[in-house]
Amino acid sequence: MKVLVVGGTGTLGRQIARRALDQGHQVRCVVRSPRKAAFLQEWGCELTRGDLLEPASLDYALEGQDAVIDAATARPSDSESIYTIDWQGTLNLLDACGREGLKRFVFLSLLNAEKHRDVPLMDIKVCIEELLQASPLDYTILKGVAFMQGVIGQFAIPVLENQTVWVSGSPTPIAYMNTQDVARFAVAALERPETVRQSFPVVGPRAWTTSEVTQLCEKYSGRNARSYRVQPFLIRLMQSLAAFFEPGVNVAERLAFAEVTGGGVRLDAPMDASYEAFGLDPAETTTLEDYLKEYYDTILRRLRELEADLDKDAKKKLPF
Repeated sequence: MKVLVVGGTGTLGRQIARRALDQGHQVRCVVRSPRKAAFLQEWGCELTRGDLLEPASLDYALEGQDAVIDAATARPSDSESIYTIDWQGTLNLLDACGREGLKRFVFLSLLNAEKHRDVPLMDIKVCIEELLQASPLDYTILKGVAFMQGVIGQFAIPVLENQTVWVSGSPTPIAYMNTQDVARFAVAALERPETVRQSFPVVGPRAWTTSEVTQLCEKYSGRNARSYRVQPFLIRLMQSLAAFFEPGVNVAERLAFAEVTGGGVRLDAPMDASYEAFGLDPAETTTLEDYLKEYYDTILRRLRELEADLDKDAKKKLPF
């Protein structure tokens, strides 16, 4: 199929583009800066410059395409509000699909979004899901939780560097999933009639609390962790202060998400029906243990090699 990937330079979007290419699809990525997306072109993707907030650019991007996989979302560095990028941008994309007559649409949403309507991003996801359900599109909605890639910055690196691991709220079991595995589901949906006009949870093999993730990092790194739990009222205070200043609106909206990841409510779901509908093997899904072990094995090996190289340079400077 000819597939347009929206958000192709993101953590998940690039994995979707890679997977779609590997499965033999023709992939086009709409990007704001083609220069920063050169790696996608090197893989074999066609690039077209566009912006979700520029409707005319979307008409051009959708021309001749068979399907859309929407993995776009606002980034922490974006100055615009989540409501502007995630909500208005998706509305523009859906309108463009209607004008082009494109029917197949795969959308990346969030698990239990309907239970957290007070959190901006969750509210937006619910509204878009409702729009899709009321539309004539052949949609598939994938409801994820959190990516294993995020565990690296929050837990793995601080533990390795003897820095403080900051956690917030109540212990919340989270079923982290590798973005490569999420991409498997997104691309498989294109050829599975069973997934049309349906919603599915797409989460990892097991839910982990922050203390359990920290213990895994200690195990595989050989280092002791220092953890500090931020009280919920401090998060709310920071959110209020950030929202007071217009440039901080995006920060406030993301701080609100701490209510979800630190709310104490398990973020997990049964996956048997999802694997069956998408025709995928659960045994091929990455576990968090394997993911962290591979990360630390790679990093620690490189550190040892670096130390060995430094030793060689130091020896060359000796007078004997």
